[in-house]
Amino acid sequence: MAIMEHAYYASFGYQVTSFFAASSWEVLRFLLSNLRWYLEEYRFDGFRFDGVTSMLYHSHGIGEGFSGHYDEYFGLNVDTEALVYLMLANHMLHQLHPEVITIAEDVSGMPALCRPVEEGGTGFDYRLGMAIPDHWIKLLKEKADDDWDMGSICNTLENRRYLEKTIAYAESHDQALVGDKTIAFWLMDKEMYTNMSKMSPPSLIIDRGIALHKMIRLITHGLGGEGYLNFMGNEFGHPEWLDFPRVGNNESYHYARRQWNVVDNDLLKYQYLNNFDAAMNKLEDKYGWLHADPGYTSTKHQGDKVIVFERAGCVFVFNFHPNKSYSDYKIGVGASGKYKIVLDSDSEEFGGHKLIDHSTDFFTKEEPFNNRPRCLMVYIPSRVAIILAKVD
Repeated sequence: MAIMEHAYYASFGYQVTSFFAASSWEVLRFLLSNLRWYLEEYRFDGFRFDGVTSMLYHSHGIGEGFSGHYDEYFGLNVDTEALVYLMLANHMLHQLHPEVITIAEDVSGMPALCRPVEEGGTGFDYRLGMAIPDHWIKLLKEKADDDWDMGSICNTLENRRYLEKTIAYAESHDQALVGDKTIAFWLMDKEMYTNMSKMSPPSLIIDRGIALHKMIRLITHGLGGEGYLNFMGNEFGHPEWLDFPRVGNNESYHYARRQWNVVDNDLLKYQYLNNFDAAMNKLEDKYGWLHADPGYTSTKHQGDKVIVFERAGCVFVFNFHPNKSYSDYKIGVGASGKYKIVLDSDSEEFGGHKLIDHSTDFFTKEEPFNNRPRCLMVYIPSRVAIILAKVD
């Protein structure tokens, strides 16, 4: 619902609101009352402010290569009236309804955007981690599996301002709209039309796609932020794009849909991806890594294509290598004791090959490794992710 969004939605070429002059008292009163009206009339529980970068700067962020240096954010290019409006909006919303969540769509990295107004911040609760889906799509479009850069993946997922919460997501409407493809479609393309049945002959393309789809979502969930967003259908690998009626498609509604029926069909492999999404979120409910401190990455081995990080007492291990599995692979950990596998992307219910014995106990050794005080040895097959948790 386009209610308080930026007037020009450049990614699809249409306007959704009028242009507003935040320097005007009357306009400020109108915008603030509009926010309150949606809260009280429609019982909204939050707002995502679209196009915040365009509001914050007189240049609208166009042609700006924001590097993170503070001098880029506190000069004459900042639109003070728009910034004050955003502070007022967040202050009012949180005073009226403390449980309201506000999210900023900002690509500039404006400091203190997600700190309270009382601290001199703009007052948003979260910002969208917009670089994350762009990075995944860029990898899928331009890089072979052997060329994926583990350091670049980690840097993209971890690159956020300290103590400012970020919503991580693997894809959104920007990827699903016509002209681009969803992650599932980049991975499996036309094979999704013929080989997503559980009765179909084995397909290397489908196996690769399902495996990487799970890994991409899990590492984004675990390392990318303090909140996680599913775009509708992303949780089960929706097969097609979105396209709204327009002249170019003869005003067709054919792709203006989400095919929820495919995940309800017991004969289709979409259930595997959906089962994994449910298990991933259920595990986060138990361990709470989204509201824990940022993860500590101890391994990002380019040759092995392995990433290891710890967060909220869990040890996440990812093997992105297309054809190499590793037995007795040494990883660093912080806490000593016995660890068990609590999530395995290769489990049968997730469309995997059941290569890992879940009854295995993993015991730490008092041997420092990769800047961690202890280590343990794991078996990690190709294109598989596991989460270990301490049990004793």
